[in-house]
Amino acid sequence: MTTDRRALLGLGLGAAAVPSLARAAQGRPVAPIWPPLESFKLWPGLPPGAPARMPRPSPEFTQRGDIWMRGTSSPDVGVIRPARPDGRAVLIAPGGGYGFVSLENEGVSVARVLAQHGITCFVLNYRLPGDGWRDRADTPLADAQRAMRLIRFQAARYRIDPAKLGVVGFSAGGHLAASLVTQYAAKVYTSIDAADAESARPRFGGLMYAVSNMDPGRSRGGSRPNLLGPNPSPAMEARYATDRNMRADTPPLFIMHAEDDGTVPVINGLDLIAAAHAARVPVEAHIFQQGGHGFGVGLPDALPGSLWPQLFVRWMNGAMARP
Repeated sequence: MTTDRRALLGLGLGAAAVPSLARAAQGRPVAPIWPPLESFKLWPGLPPGAPARMPRPSPEFTQRGDIWMRGTSSPDVGVIRPARPDGRAVLIAPGGGYGFVSLENEGVSVARVLAQHGITCFVLNYRLPGDGWRDRADTPLADAQRAMRLIRFQAARYRIDPAKLGVVGFSAGGHLAASLVTQYAAKVYTSIDAADAESARPRFGGLMYAVSNMDPGRSRGGSRPNLLGPNPSPAMEARYATDRNMRADTPPLFIMHAEDDGTVPVINGLDLIAAAHAARVPVEAHIFQQGGHGFGVGLPDALPGSLWPQLFVRWMNGAMARP
């Protein structure tokens, strides 16, 4: 029996039982589905800055088994729990050049690997700035802040230690993670409930082949025009130059990049490393010779970069031991 992926996604949006059906398909590869068995919405009603004409979710299934989500109107978070949670947790921000969200390759697949180490994972399906939201550039950051606060507010439910909650992001999602670690206290939306009294500060940040700033030419994947629009102000460019916004209170960072990245050149990773050193932010950095871009946890075992999840997991404990 074969299962149409689009039909599965449509069912998955309204029926939590569908993923278990896919997994029962006699050992066949699991079709990517969003949301996972457990998920939650970020906003109780319309998200802040809603346009008059709301975007419509438009998932695209790639030949590599990914889901590229566009048109998200009600952002949500997928929860991937480990068999034996140890209190550590991460919010995962997938990439996609701020033009789509790579929910499987840089979201759920990463969560499955980290969950094997006892880490509870929260995959963020954030809104895209080009979908007509007011204050477009602040829209993804508002979703990331709100996600951090909701997770901390419900820490007991998820069996996590709120003091051990960090963020990890990839590509444009890495830029979003960097924006969160440098602007976790920025007022990008109006508080709506008790959860918003929680801190949005990550305990640590993982920046994986991340876009460092919005300077022209820093990314060939469209992150700058998608986030800032066609004629951004110098103030907005400066606001989202994450490497230039690091301060002494920026949480410890883990930075990973490949020398042969043709989409987000390695200079972005070097920017972030230099900025962390200048601000005296503790940083662990790994620049791999090979890997390209957008590999998530899918590098061949023969490449040293395939070991980044193990390196990241080991680094986390030391990062959280710092005051």
